[in-house]
Amino acid sequence: MTLSTRQTDEIASERGQSNATRRVVAPLLEEILFQAMPVLDHGFVRVVDYMGDDGAVVQAARVSYGRGTKKVREDQGLINYLMRHRHSTPFEMCEIKYHVKLPIFVARQWIRHRTANVNEISARYSILDNEFYLPEPQHLAAQSEENRQGRGDVLDAAQGQRVLDLLRDDSLRAYSRYQEFLNQDDEGNELDAERSGLARELARMSLSLNFYTQWYWKIDLFNLMHFLSLRADAHAQFEIRVYAEAMIETLRRWVPLTYNAFEAYRIGAVTLSGPQLKVVRALLGGELPTQESSGLSKREWAELMTALGR
Repeated sequence: MTLSTRQTDEIASERGQSNATRRVVAPLLEEILFQAMPVLDHGFVRVVDYMGDDGAVVQAARVSYGRGTKKVREDQGLINYLMRHRHSTPFEMCEIKYHVKLPIFVARQWIRHRTANVNEISARYSILDNEFYLPEPQHLAAQSEENRQGRGDVLDAAQGQRVLDLLRDDSLRAYSRYQEFLNQDDEGNELDAERSGLARELARMSLSLNFYTQWYWKIDLFNLMHFLSLRADAHAQFEIRVYAEAMIETLRRWVPLTYNAFEAYRIGAVTLSGPQLKVVRALLGGELPTQESSGLSKREWAELMTALGR
């Protein structure tokens, strides 16, 4: 990850401020507030604001007037219950806002989660930096033969280097064309005083999907956990999964009791279909059902056997 001097100074200024408040704060999250957590080669995630904590979830669930006098153990039990039974509104009482720098193709996946408020940098008004994502060799893989939207075997060294060379050359060429369209160099100076630059809203067409964009992304706690349960999953694309994994750390610091319940009842849990539950009951009864007799597809059967460790 690379931060400009201006960005570093801005973050240092933000972290240097201290404000008195009657609102609740999350001490562990305060430790990293505004701090950029590196993701991929040039990306980052940083928390810039939040509202509420575990106590706000409990307060909303009990509809109490104050913070309450319940013990942590009782609060954990209530939050576990809410998570286990998929209650949503108590968790919606808390919100968090992130500043994220990410490749455009990752942003186009991310934006499908329509339960957040988003404001993205506009290349109609701003000139994007010459920063583009290049995967590490171990993440360059062929198309999976079994999963149409997944990766298969990692490319060998020669093939991987060829792909990286092409990606780098294409990206450098694309940004060079972008600058030519704008008629500006890296310092904002005119390349040719005899001609006018193309409008920024048109010049941006030359950039490819691996260039970086940035946005502010605000979401409530319930929908954040839904996002993380999908995007931190092993089946999610690597490039968005690493962002979700960084954000899980912010969840742990922000609402530790909710994080414990999330880890137990979402990340570490398995949901069974009706037919899958019948197979489990048959196994507990001493029967030995097969995939053919179960009525499950091969894929659903394999998922069940994996979940059961069989």
